[in-house]
Amino acid sequence: MQHRTPACQLSRATRGDSRQNSTTDNGTQCPPIAPACQWLTTTTGRIATDGHSWMTAVHWAADPKAKRYTSTRTHGPRTMNATTIVIAQECANLKTCRPGIAYLARKAKCSERTVEYHLGMLREAGLLAYQSKGGRVAQGMDEASVYERIIPAAFDEALGIRTIGEGVQQRPVGIAEEGRKLIGKLAKKAARKVRRSRPRTPVSGGKRCTLMEGGTSPAFPAASSIPPSETGLASGSSSHPTPKKATSGPRKLNRVGRRYQLATELITNVPWLQRASAARISWIARHCADAGWTWREVQAAAEEHSPIDPAEARRPSGLLAHRLKGVHVLYAAPASRRLMVTAWEDSRAQEHFRHAEYDQAAGPVTVTETALEAMRTIHAVLQPTAAGEDCTEHEEGALDIETLTRAEVLEHRAFAAHDPEYVSGLLAALGDQDARRLLTHRLVDQALTLLRLNAPAPANAF
Repeated sequence: MQHRTPACQLSRATRGDSRQNSTTDNGTQCPPIAPACQWLTTTTGRIATDGHSWMTAVHWAADPKAKRYTSTRTHGPRTMNATTIVIAQECANLKTCRPGIAYLARKAKCSERTVEYHLGMLREAGLLAYQSKGGRVAQGMDEASVYERIIPAAFDEALGIRTIGEGVQQRPVGIAEEGRKLIGKLAKKAARKVRRSRPRTPVSGGKRCTLMEGGTSPAFPAASSIPPSETGLASGSSSHPTPKKATSGPRKLNRVGRRYQLATELITNVPWLQRASAARISWIARHCADAGWTWREVQAAAEEHSPIDPAEARRPSGLLAHRLKGVHVLYAAPASRRLMVTAWEDSRAQEHFRHAEYDQAAGPVTVTETALEAMRTIHAVLQPTAAGEDCTEHEEGALDIETLTRAEVLEHRAFAAHDPEYVSGLLAALGDQDARRLLTHRLVDQALTLLRLNAPAPANAF
């Protein structure tokens, strides 16, 4: 029974029995609760007896018209909305309120950060209280927090609910007459299942071309249309109301595309990488590709200290990984890479390796006029001179190796590989040092060995 005058009504009982509390105030606000009071041991509310009664308190706090709760955060949602109701419904259906963030995000079809925002609002409104706070446990596993569903004291004061008991163990025993209508509306809301509404944007602002609407024009179908003027038709305007963007330009490669491009260039141009996999090479040379290296710079860095024979490269990807270890840090600047490539191209080891390849690949060549002239000069020197004959003419016609071109040097070497007598003639005409500079040590030693054994060299022996 209510008191006749409001002055006799108590706002809140001072004893455990709150039967005298019958005041109803629909404008009661739900002030944010500090983090220290969001625990079960420090909350001022009471534990909800079931999920339905807890959802009535959630709908009361989330009423958009009453604006009973406003978040204190400067980022994220400021008020409760349909997402808050959906998350609260999932928490109300749990026997033990221990929801995982990923589970709620999957159920509500939102991000995990959004779930954390709305759980924080439910705690600030006094609707959830920590029983135990989760976090990182052993072996890197995340443990979910255990909540207790709480009905805040502001809800009991607003609807005039009378309770008995102490602390969180209070139980409702009655409600004021003025609060019955509101609690009935909240109970109907709590019984309905709320789903998040997804915004749907129409394809176009005008009417759709359907049978119901008749056409694509927003005008009345029976209205008369004015045809365009002849000047407008004959103007020949080339502009389109919705011009298309030009997409004819080349696509820009991303980081992965640049790595595969460098790997393809290496496999195509480097002989000892032709049997390698593009995926492996792109991963091995990823640091060089990210730094903007060219395939020539990668080859120079790999062959900087010693050349690589394609026949000896049994595992090209492993060999490249060994040679490129740390080179992207050593040659970080483009200027240092250019100097490294120049030094590699001019190195004596690389030059000797290229010459050896040229010597092995050299086949029968046509004797040019330069070689014939050198042969005539050598035979003239070897012939015995007449008594009293001056040898100045032969000395003047002696071969000068400094003036020979690279093609002429290769011709001399190819001819010497087929005729050991030609090597002995050059030794007599030029001397041992210059002859070895011209023909290499290998050809000179082979010719001397054949001459020492008195065995004629076959035409295809070399």
